[in-house]
Amino acid sequence: MLTKVNLITGFLGSGKTTTLLHLLSQKPENEVWAVLVNEFGEIGIDGALLADQGAVLKEIPGGCMCCVNGLPMQIGLNMLLQQKKPHRLLIEPTGLGHPKQILSLLTAETYQPWLELQATLCLLDARQLSNSRYTDNENFRDQLAAADIIVANKQDTWQDDDRRALTQWYQASGDGRPLVTVSQGQVDMQCLDLPRENLRALPDAAHHHAAPQKQGLAALRLTGNAPWRRALNQGQGYYACGWIFAQDTVFDTARLLDWVRLSPVDRIKGVMRIAEGTLIVNRQGADLHIETKPVPPMDSRIELIHEAEAPWNHLQAGLLMARLP
Repeated sequence: MLTKVNLITGFLGSGKTTTLLHLLSQKPENEVWAVLVNEFGEIGIDGALLADQGAVLKEIPGGCMCCVNGLPMQIGLNMLLQQKKPHRLLIEPTGLGHPKQILSLLTAETYQPWLELQATLCLLDARQLSNSRYTDNENFRDQLAAADIIVANKQDTWQDDDRRALTQWYQASGDGRPLVTVSQGQVDMQCLDLPRENLRALPDAAHHHAAPQKQGLAALRLTGNAPWRRALNQGQGYYACGWIFAQDTVFDTARLLDWVRLSPVDRIKGVMRIAEGTLIVNRQGADLHIETKPVPPMDSRIELIHEAEAPWNHLQAGLLMARLP
């Protein structure tokens, strides 16, 4: 049996994880699905969000799958194929990742007896098309160039200028690839069964990914009586800082949300324990999505990403003050 594979790409904040959650909700009961997810930061937020969704999950935190000749991805991929033999595999690279190495690996002769690579989906927020930070980024451009289907996500947040920018970009591309417009990542599962037809050559990526850093206050680990730890990471012109807290750490909901709203960074994702259960926060720029669940998480995790070095120690002090005594 060949495992059907789909690559779900998209730049930071385009809604990849939300889309994966929606696709997993459509999984046929008689099929085994697996998810291979990679994040820029070290903490592993997406893994916490995708856990217990009816699919086998494998995380590769801390960078992009194509670093080190794709070895972390190969190991994760081989484990899933050998141990779980899934009917379908969904792969979510980091939003800062380049698709060429991943596609080359998935189409390598070694995997021909095992994999059937189907349509690659690329998530796009039309608001990004008016911002040179995105359009000048080679990974942003090449993710779109590699896709079989462009999923224009978050249409509920667009203005007329965003719709015009999307129309102009799509017309300029001139290749007639399917363009699907959705809100909240609500992609129909039928898109996954479309064939891979986009075989255009992609340029090699210029990787600038630094090794994970653990400095200063980050020396604490979740071992023994340590209640939390911090991990720093940088690469592709972005910086990340994440924290993980022990299960018995509970946050004040109002103070935590104030901290999330006011933190001067581009991106925040977190799965945090509050008195009422679990608070999930997802902020891209000024857009903030909040969700609560009655069951508390196994631990609390939150990650910040910014285009420049941020005052991590100051932000950390504010986060620690949001804890309940």
